[in-house]
Amino acid sequence: MDNYAKQENLQTSTPPPPVEETVTLIDLCSGDDSDLVEQDVQRRYNSGGAKRPRDTSASDMNNAKKPTAAPPHVTHTIPADPCNVFTTEASSGRVGSCKQFWKAGDYEGAPGGNWDLSSGGFDHVRVHPKFLHSNATSHKWALGAFAELLDNALDEVASGATYVNVDMLENKKEGNRMLLIEDNGGGMNPEKMRQCMSLGYSAKSKLANTIGQYGNGFKTSTMRLGADVIVFSRCLGKDGKSSTQSIGLLSYTFLRSTGKEDIVVPMLDYERKDTEWSKVVRSSLSDWDKNVKTIIQWSPFSSEEDLLRQFALMNEHGTRIIIYNLWEDDQGMLELDFDADPHDIQLRGVNRDEKNIKMGAQFPNSRHFLTYKHSLRSYASILYLRIPPSFRIILRGRDVEHHNVVNDMMQTEQITYRPQYGADSYVKDSNMSAVVVLGFVKDAKHHVDVQGFNVYHKNRLIKPFWRIWNATGSDGRGVIGVLEANFVEPAHDKQGFERTTVLSRLETRLIQMQKIYWNTNCHKIGYAPRRHPKAGNDYGHTNTSPENDHEEYSPSGFKTRASDKFCSSSYPNHRGDNGVSGNDSSLYLQEELRRERERSKALEAEVELARQKIEEMSKEQENLIAIFTEERDRRDVEEESLRNKLEEASNTIEELLNKIKMLEGSKGPSWRR
Repeated sequence: MDNYAKQENLQTSTPPPPVEETVTLIDLCSGDDSDLVEQDVQRRYNSGGAKRPRDTSASDMNNAKKPTAAPPHVTHTIPADPCNVFTTEASSGRVGSCKQFWKAGDYEGAPGGNWDLSSGGFDHVRVHPKFLHSNATSHKWALGAFAELLDNALDEVASGATYVNVDMLENKKEGNRMLLIEDNGGGMNPEKMRQCMSLGYSAKSKLANTIGQYGNGFKTSTMRLGADVIVFSRCLGKDGKSSTQSIGLLSYTFLRSTGKEDIVVPMLDYERKDTEWSKVVRSSLSDWDKNVKTIIQWSPFSSEEDLLRQFALMNEHGTRIIIYNLWEDDQGMLELDFDADPHDIQLRGVNRDEKNIKMGAQFPNSRHFLTYKHSLRSYASILYLRIPPSFRIILRGRDVEHHNVVNDMMQTEQITYRPQYGADSYVKDSNMSAVVVLGFVKDAKHHVDVQGFNVYHKNRLIKPFWRIWNATGSDGRGVIGVLEANFVEPAHDKQGFERTTVLSRLETRLIQMQKIYWNTNCHKIGYAPRRHPKAGNDYGHTNTSPENDHEEYSPSGFKTRASDKFCSSSYPNHRGDNGVSGNDSSLYLQEELRRERERSKALEAEVELARQKIEEMSKEQENLIAIFTEERDRRDVEEESLRNKLEEASNTIEELLNKIKMLEGSKGPSWRR
């Protein structure tokens, strides 16, 4: 295991000669994952820079002649903004590139391109390399990208994984630092490796006990941490005899620098025959050699032997991920800080607060709240509600100690919450519920501004210390909670939940829980009692711990020891059930009496509040009756007035008709003449 925990230096050899400009690559943007499309990319040079010709159809590729090699000393002029245009030196194959993640998507790539490529008579959608960057921007927080990779390793427990190792490597080829994430799970065969590199493919979405479901986490997380990633994976096969090992390169630098308009991934596969590993040639040895040269040119390794040496560092099965060309901040420093703590990986910038770091050392029970935003060790320790006993998370040579935030609480209460589904909600299991463990952080007596709920989904932390009650003043301070809400759906980056009616109702209920708990208990940690506490302990189904009962919680669940007795630290003369002195009994009875008085006051307040609500409702009812009565009287008056007007109009009409008849009678003879 020490081989996986210690820091490693990659062995390199003499750099290879420049790669020919015709490269056959595996195109993974096709709609059919099982079909491998061979694509020849030609590079032509002129004095103004590199220019890529239009792609040819599949039939033309077979008849195409090998293009003339590029002139050996052509160098392109470096533009003012390296984030928009890349420069290539034919002698080295290296390019200038934008090293800041949030600016790396500002490029257009080569113009033109043939859209006539088809698969079986069907057009396929092309995925531009810029999508890799825009897709990764879903991770606003870099530690959230680490969590995706840890999820993948934890999912491998079902395949026998016992650890995941996260470390920093030195890249002697480029003289910079790289990230290593490796596990000893089942590994990936060539087909699964291609699915891993593809966009949106996930076999885990059909499995009940896995975290991944969208088939997007590997791409977004690796591209968020660095521009390039190379993956080594070894798989035993179904029968344990058909072992394979594969290498895949997903390089944003390569795609940008060569002006690709599709996401193409060079890959190498090997299979074991007896005791020897042999190449799996899918098309031709020439294409195999081109893939090898491409991987060597754009990876931290200098030869195929260097690549294969990575498998010697692995067990019989597992996956080894190396992320390189790590992103930098605006000051030109790596976004990831490897120097602040030799056993941690931390973030620079806005997520790092020196004041919080000092407070975390002073208040150990609040440490995770104060440090999880910048420390991977702190965040990883609370990332999962439960960890299999045989599984280890190793960070830079030292195990990450799993931590349950419930152990940081005192005066805890358990509240069972059952979601209320609306008519438009899809209900997978109507019996779903969540046990909310609520309490004061043990440092609350120091009035540390720590509060929020750790909300888990299927064992994975989605919302760390979710602060939902933003009260003025000190209200709510010190109250923290933990729950596992499997009835709400996480967002794609697993750093929040989809905004649904079910989530809105949960949020409202958690605010209510926190307000009731605070108003009922704030005086116990030194705050002034609230004059109008809200309804005492009206949570629903609750289990309340004694005031100073120091309960322990295990990684596999919540309570492992609960006591109805008072702790000896708070009551030094208390002797349990083995007999007590008169003074001890008196103190015990006085304390019980005090607690009963508090309960009585809470009940009285609840009754008074209910009485006030009833009075308010009665007044509202009387007001409504008065309004209805007034409205009915007004309508009666209007109706009578309209009836009178109608009668008057009828009389007027009748009088006019009579007058008309009289006029016709008096003028009758003259009309006849």
